[in-house]
Amino acid sequence: MPSTVRTTTLPSGEAIPVLGQGTWKMGEDARRRADEVDALKLGLDLGVTLIDTAEMYASGGAEEVVAQAIAGRRDEAFLVSKVLPSNASRAGVQRACEDSLKRLRTDRIDLYLLHWPGSVPLTETVAAFEALKKAGKIRHWGVSNFDTDEMEDLVGLPNGGNVQTNQVLYNLSRRGPEFDLAPWSRKRGIPLMAYSPVEQGALAHNARLDAIAARHNATAAQIALAWVMQQDGVIAIPKASSHEHIRQNVAALDIKLTGEDLADLDRMFPPPTRKRGLEMI
Repeated sequence: MPSTVRTTTLPSGEAIPVLGQGTWKMGEDARRRADEVDALKLGLDLGVTLIDTAEMYASGGAEEVVAQAIAGRRDEAFLVSKVLPSNASRAGVQRACEDSLKRLRTDRIDLYLLHWPGSVPLTETVAAFEALKKAGKIRHWGVSNFDTDEMEDLVGLPNGGNVQTNQVLYNLSRRGPEFDLAPWSRKRGIPLMAYSPVEQGALAHNARLDAIAARHNATAAQIALAWVMQQDGVIAIPKASSHEHIRQNVAALDIKLTGEDLADLDRMFPPPTRKRGLEMI
């Protein structure tokens, strides 16, 4: 296991881990609650301090799982949560944030994201985020599922340049962001957060990855995850709901893909040659 988790830097200058813990689908089944909480706790023990959740996940249930995991150790965690577009009005963001804070049992969210673009004018949402920052309810804000043109619009708004990240679907089988969104983001120092970095487990069972995995005494899932984390300015947030899974994710930090590995992966999963619309799950 690595002694420290590598970091990347937000536009604010704050360093955050390139490996986080996702919580999508957590909190949906009470019988799995203890295992989910324990997995998140182990992640914290191993230095994976970024935990990503959202008010949408299990209708707040995932945030309650996170609250249990960080109880007594809130200061160790970098909490990310998200507001639904339907709650993205000035008053709606305020209410949604307060509700998330209650479920998370904390007084602040470290990074608060708009879950995807909606019908509320972005100027209103940004103003709401800035008000929450001023009140100390959130420390930073960002977005999720924004394509390049939407990011351009955002940074052109008053205070829109305060955006700290954009969370998008990105993995070996979903390389569309590399065409223009990733270069645009790198140029501006805005990290991408890659959700579903192992394609919800599908890449863990991809036979084409097995040969590369054998070179590193690793699993196919670890190769897929290592590839995401090796991209400049990208943070991976896989979900892990067991001790074994979280340990495997952390061990992927030690994998250094070679030029040969990367060339083989490009042949297996070709990078985009034209603009594609941003994909979502």
